[in-house]
Amino acid sequence: MKKFIVLASFVAIGFSTLAQTEQELKSEQAPLKSEISKLQGEVDAIQAKIDALPGWKYGAFGTVGLSLSSFDNWFAQGSPNVSTGNIGVTVNGFANLKEEKYFWRNALNVNLGWVKFDDKDDPADDDSFQAGSDVLNISSLYGRNITKNIAASGLMEYRTTLLNNFNNPGYLDAGLGATWTPLDNLVVVVHPLNYNFVFAENNTVFESSLGAKILVDYTRKLGAINFKSNVSAFQSYKSSDLSNITWVNSFGYTLWKKIGVGFEFGLRGNKQEVLNFGLENYDVMSMDPVPTFENLDNKLQTYYLLGLNYSI
Repeated sequence: MKKFIVLASFVAIGFSTLAQTEQELKSEQAPLKSEISKLQGEVDAIQAKIDALPGWKYGAFGTVGLSLSSFDNWFAQGSPNVSTGNIGVTVNGFANLKEEKYFWRNALNVNLGWVKFDDKDDPADDDSFQAGSDVLNISSLYGRNITKNIAASGLMEYRTTLLNNFNNPGYLDAGLGATWTPLDNLVVVVHPLNYNFVFAENNTVFESSLGAKILVDYTRKLGAINFKSNVSAFQSYKSSDLSNITWVNSFGYTLWKKIGVGFEFGLRGNKQEVLNFGLENYDVMSMDPVPTFENLDNKLQTYYLLGLNYSI
């Protein structure tokens, strides 16, 4: 019994010493954390002054997603011998010039994806990677300052795909109007005079028209966080069927040496693309009516990619 009491006493003393030591270390750690936070605030303030200086600013970040798997004689599933893969890459780049009387902002967004599903027991199965997501967007905005936050501006924006059907369709917006920059990282473009050029083989569905262009872009870097949200919309004066909108959100969190985790999510509405797809896949033997702008189901187009993030 005495041995047990002595042993319990040593254990109690050990825990007490450990707790005391941990508390002392935390007490030493607290002011260091406070100092780091203060220094980070000073670094961010200096970086904000650097970003506000005239001249060119360049940068890029994106996400890489990769998933590969292979099953052999895995009889618990319907296809026991399968090879699958999913590869996705996004790039968000910019090159911006800021001067006292004018600015020139250039942006690039690319999202490419490949998907593979190979049933090894099916000789007719395609064992190659097929194009999945496919987005290319390039924009160039030039403005002459009227006031501190308002400028007369001109915009050109081109959108298409790279892997399949390049420039079929392709969209080129060219217009004039005004740009509002209430914050250094926020750009709001309103161009009531804009022509939307549409390039496509199917001219019965795709049509160019005059309309208004609205573009909102918010790009921010806060320490280890990169964030970009871009909305690009065209409202046709001829018909709402010729209008379109695209909204892309990109997020990156750096964990180690400009490598981290990233996520990109995109939304798109375009009746011309939906109708063209419906006509290309229409079964003339079915009892369904031929797709038109009036009867089509204008489904919202979406995509997302989650994976490793990089920044430059």
